Order: sequence, then structure tokens, then C-alpha cells
Amino acid sequence: MKITSAVALATLLALACAGRKPVQQNKGLKDYYRSYFKMGVAVGPADLSGPTAEFILRHYNSITPENAMKMGPIHPEENRYFWRDADSIVNFAQRNGIGVRGHNLCWHEQTPGWMFKGPDGKQVSKELLLQRLKDHIFSVAGRYKGKIYAWDVVNEVIDDDSTRLLRNSLWYQICGEDFIPKAFEYAREADPGAKLFYNDYNTERPEKMERLYKLMKKLVDAKVPVDGVGLQAHWSVYEPSESELRSVIKKMASLGLEVQITELDMSVYPWEKERRQKRPGESDVLTPELEQKQVEQYARVFKIFRENKDKITNVTFWNISDRYTWLDTYPVPGRKNYPLLFDTDLQPKKAYWEVVNFKK
Repeated sequence: MKITSAVALATLLALACAGRKPVQQNKGLKDYYRSYFKMGVAVGPADLSGPTAEFILRHYNSITPENAMKMGPIHPEENRYFWRDADSIVNFAQRNGIGVRGHNLCWHEQTPGWMFKGPDGKQVSKELLLQRLKDHIFSVAGRYKGKIYAWDVVNEVIDDDSTRLLRNSLWYQICGEDFIPKAFEYAREADPGAKLFYNDYNTERPEKMERLYKLMKKLVDAKVPVDGVGLQAHWSVYEPSESELRSVIKKMASLGLEVQITELDMSVYPWEKERRQKRPGESDVLTPELEQKQVEQYARVFKIFRENKDKITNVTFWNISDRYTWLDTYPVPGRKNYPLLFDTDLQPKKAYWEVVNFKK
């Protein structure tokens, strides 16, 4: 049905009287931020058709496979790769002219058990583990060579224990810290055109920021082919502070590294690391007070992002809308979270308008 100009005007006036902003159907996040940085979102194969696919294409010019390229899903057995899901995401991006951030090539979680076992069933040797890492990176990064503009090469190796630099994972137990530079070297050889990133969480907290800086400076000084740092940005309405966020961006850029915001969401609950069960009577309602805190926090961090557009080259949200997010299952299974800019009906929330309403 064709809508007359009079009807359209009446609709706009009604929205204005209701205190709501009309949705501009053909304009999305990527358009508002075109002169700043790429806008991205984490996706799975099920998101790539129907209304959700249209939504992705309206708002984003970059996508990240949420799980499909992690080592466990894509390389479950030594002599078998599972390409279908990752291929579908890359092919979707290629068809629609949008970029792909590869995620990830080396991580202590979701590494298949066979990777750490030798032919005798015992723990693998350092030499064999590094060879397997090389083979994996050459296979995965090589398959998508020229189709991935950035890779999270190494993920989350800094320990949660503030007295230690590196996590005591099996990668570290077997290889020491050598697997870190080797992963970047293998990735550069496999796909020379892709930007290579180290990716981690809680990087804005002062004590972890200092350890992150120590690791990145060591890699840069050793001329390891690392191009940037991914700040995961699993934040909340309570943190990070403005000064903490400004500090980590400035500190990483001082090493000549690009900064990307790789896994952004804004939980309405305080950060918790350990999984737990939902407590009796624990509410999971997005109250007006929590929503206002979220509006203010999103406005604050995006203002800082825009002010640092010479350092930040991508902002990627972790999941599409409040309909489903990983925070609905972690750290408290069954507790609904509302961390994104779009509600469960894919409609813009108040925070969305604070993010896009700024002076160019």
C-alpha cells in the first residue's frame, strides 16, 4: 500500500507527540558512523536469512562469526575440518559487500582435546603442538585469505590472577610463551593482507591494562607481526569509567597499534566471572532506572569512541538484539539480560538514539 505524504506526516507527528523518534528505514548504525569506523556484529549461520539478515545489512558493514571459526567447532578432529558454518558467514559477507573479522585462531577455551595429545595418547610435545597450531592457522586463515580483513589471532592469554602475566593454560604449560608470537607469525604468512589482533577482556581495569601493555610492548619490541589490540568491551552500566576507557585506548595506541572494540555489550548487572545459579527472587526486569543507566553509559563510551576515531577502526557488538544474547546464559543461566541497542523485537532502544544522535 502506498502511503501518502499526508499520512506519513501524520505518522511522524504522532511519533513526535509520543516522545518517540521515527525509525529511518534505510539508515543504520553503519551510516551514522561511516566517517568514523566500521560497525560490526557477531552472527551465526541462522542469522543470515529473512528479516534478521535484512536487519544486519541495514545496520552493519562488518560481521564476526560468534562461534563458527573457533578451533573446536571448525577443527573438531585432527584430520577433519567443519567448514559449513564459517563458509556460510563468509559467503554472506562476500555477496553483500561487507567485511569479516575472523575470530579466533588460538584460545585456551574451545580447543579440541586432540590438539594436546601426542600419538602415544600422552601430552603432546612442544614441537608437535606448534606444528599443529601452524597447520590449523594455515588451513583456516589460508582458506579465507583475502576475505577476512582482521583476525583475532590470540585470545585471552593474560591471567585473571593479577600476580601473573600469562594464563597457565595447556598452551602455556607445553610451549611457554612461544606459542603467542608463533601464532602471529603463522597468521601473517597464511594471509599477509589481514590485520592481526590480540583480543582480551577487562582491559580497562588498571591492573590488567598494565599487564596488557607489558605483553603488547614485548611483542612490538620483538617485531612480532601484531597490528592491533581488541578490547572485548563486555561492560556493564557500572564500568568502565570514562578515565579508564580513555587510558587504555591511549596506552595501546602509544605502541603504534590499532584499537578495535570487538565484543561490545552493556550488561545491566555488575560483572561476575564465575557461573552461578539464579537466586530466589532475583529480578531480571529492565527497570526504568537500569535503562537510564544503560543509556548514559552507551552515550559516554560512544562519545569517547568518536573522539578517538584516529585510533579506533572497528566497533563490533556481541549479538544482534536483546532477543538473544550470550549473557542470558552466562554467568547466571536463565537470567535475562538486556545489553544491546535493540530490543527483543529488533526495535531501537533509547540507548540507540543516544548513540546515533550526535553532531557530525
